[in-house]
Amino acid sequence: MKAIFIFTTLIFSFGSMAQNKITYPETKKIGHVDTYFGEKISDPYRWLEDDRSTETEAWVKAQNVVTYDYLAQIPYRNQLKTRMEQLWNYEKISAPFKEGDFTYYYKNNGLQNQSVLYRKDKNGKEELFLDPNTFSKDGTTSLGGIDFSKDGSLVAYSISEGGSDWRKVIVMEAKTKKIIGDTIVDVKFSGVSWYKNEGFYYSSYDKPVGSELSAKTDQHKLYYHKLNTSQKTDKLIYGGDVKRRYVGGGVSEDENYLFITAANSTSGNELYYLDLSKPNSKIVTLIDNYENDNDVLDNKGSKIYLVTNYKAPNKRVVTFDLANPAKENWKDCIAETKNVLSPNTGSGYIFASYMKDAVSFIKQYDYNGKLVRDIELPGVGTAGGFGGKEKETTLYFSFTNYVTPNTIYTFDPKTGKSEIYQQPKVDFNSSNYESKQVFYTSKDGTKVPMIITYKKGILLNGKNPTILYGYGGFNVSLTPAFSISNAVWLENGGVYAVANLRGGGEYGKEWHDAGTQFKKQNVFDDFIAAADYLIKENYTSSDYLAIKGGSNGGLLVGAVMTQRPDLIKVALPAVGVLDMLRYHTFTAGAGWAYDYGTADQSAEMFEYIKGYSPVHNVKAGTKYPATLVTTGDHDDRVVPAHSFKFAAELQAKQSGDNPVLIRIEVNAGHGAGKSVAATIQENVDMQVFTLYNMGIKKI
Repeated sequence: MKAIFIFTTLIFSFGSMAQNKITYPETKKIGHVDTYFGEKISDPYRWLEDDRSTETEAWVKAQNVVTYDYLAQIPYRNQLKTRMEQLWNYEKISAPFKEGDFTYYYKNNGLQNQSVLYRKDKNGKEELFLDPNTFSKDGTTSLGGIDFSKDGSLVAYSISEGGSDWRKVIVMEAKTKKIIGDTIVDVKFSGVSWYKNEGFYYSSYDKPVGSELSAKTDQHKLYYHKLNTSQKTDKLIYGGDVKRRYVGGGVSEDENYLFITAANSTSGNELYYLDLSKPNSKIVTLIDNYENDNDVLDNKGSKIYLVTNYKAPNKRVVTFDLANPAKENWKDCIAETKNVLSPNTGSGYIFASYMKDAVSFIKQYDYNGKLVRDIELPGVGTAGGFGGKEKETTLYFSFTNYVTPNTIYTFDPKTGKSEIYQQPKVDFNSSNYESKQVFYTSKDGTKVPMIITYKKGILLNGKNPTILYGYGGFNVSLTPAFSISNAVWLENGGVYAVANLRGGGEYGKEWHDAGTQFKKQNVFDDFIAAADYLIKENYTSSDYLAIKGGSNGGLLVGAVMTQRPDLIKVALPAVGVLDMLRYHTFTAGAGWAYDYGTADQSAEMFEYIKGYSPVHNVKAGTKYPATLVTTGDHDDRVVPAHSFKFAAELQAKQSGDNPVLIRIEVNAGHGAGKSVAATIQENVDMQVFTLYNMGIKKI
């Protein structure tokens, strides 16, 4: 049976802002049933998981026709796009980095789809080094990463096609820009780590059976590629004997050691090393379990500096000698504090970046753990950087918050002095806006921080269009950062609120664990409580409140809108994990089990997950918020079938006239590498959809 697609007729009444009457494409249902612990679960839209079928392709096209027809009728869509392009159109320059005889930096003239890599020689002569805008005509091929050999003479850069996580790696001579050797293919979740000028280490999966965009990939392996040889002869260094979903390798700056991490989920990892200074040496185990996060920060000879949350939920830096690596020999270099630690190294120092209530402060230490200074930052916000090679004399850091565009500073590690290196000229008056941090109480009494940003002098009358954003998972911290799209939202009188939910990393491992598996509902409760706070304090009301989140944040939006459809006016789930019973069967999804658990692990976990899985909790006859689901047809991290199924369920069961649309970016993935033009249009469409469904007649 072929799907029958009925295209839409849209009826608008701008004067009264009556809701639009939409005829959705018909989505066929099939009789597929899965059984979990004796319970039968219907999966009528299973056919949408086949990303290679002509039926799925036709469904995508039909849904996009409906969505884009709807969006095109919103009267201020072009006006908002023009303003967003104006704001976006400023020169952006990255912090420079030295490799060999050149200083490299990224530059974007404003609206270029991809930033361009330039370099200057010792005399200051500038030349274009690598322009990702030439990789493809439509701007959908992007630069995935770039890694230089230690002396800077060789460079390996990776490209992503259509937004996919699969990469190709191309090797060049830096001076001549001549491509050498094979193009390495099928690289995924990997950087490139050079060993001398002889070759490099990289990680990949065996090519999956079936669709490379959705088939399971759970056997990660570390390889060594010797220059000017065929990839077919690359040496397997680690992986393949025991199933590990994430394996990576990095060569130490002195090129004496290869450190290998191995993990089965996004939390906790094993740690190994290989002594590269000794021929025919064997891999040695340092940590043989997944109970903690362990990352090598640096080494001084055989003395290792390790960042770990072993007996330190907020992390610490410990040292040990490779001759005696047992945990009883670990010594604190930088002890755990009540704030979460994220260190970096440069110029022979350790820079300890801490978060206090999601806001940065930085301390500089020597390698003996002695405090050198507290680093003065330009304000309250997010600082990043302070990294570099050991012999660098100048380091760089960035600073931003919700109303301050990202500014780059130089930093002298000897004196502690910093100066502005590059300050963007954005057509946005930051002094007209302010951010306020509040702490609200969640359902179980937990205090949760939230930062609310708005135009000064705002009236707390409950009628301000408000976007509440959240994530709440995978130890990810939401720290203050400037966004052009958010600036446009603020200019138009909007309020932007970010809640630091449990499941994130803002308060370390305990905060993260409090939002995982059987405690996942805490995350949704925290988000609901944030919405209740904004309404109670009259920043907004349910008629003017939108919730937004992507990936794990898309799950957050999907769960909250199905649990509390009355709470909000608009829902914006992006690239969301929405079919929680099957997420672990696609690509690397099984690696997310630390946060979610899986429907297969126990009857209790199945029941718990089924209780909040957005796809399985859409109820017929319910009035759901106006919803714009967004995804990419080449998303091979959170496959688009999640979004397809959720949209189909909502369209079939929605009661009332609130629109339920899905916007599917073609030749796009999970977000990384998306062209500027596509990014602007997507942000415009989310904002005009939100404002229009809040009854905003003009901007």
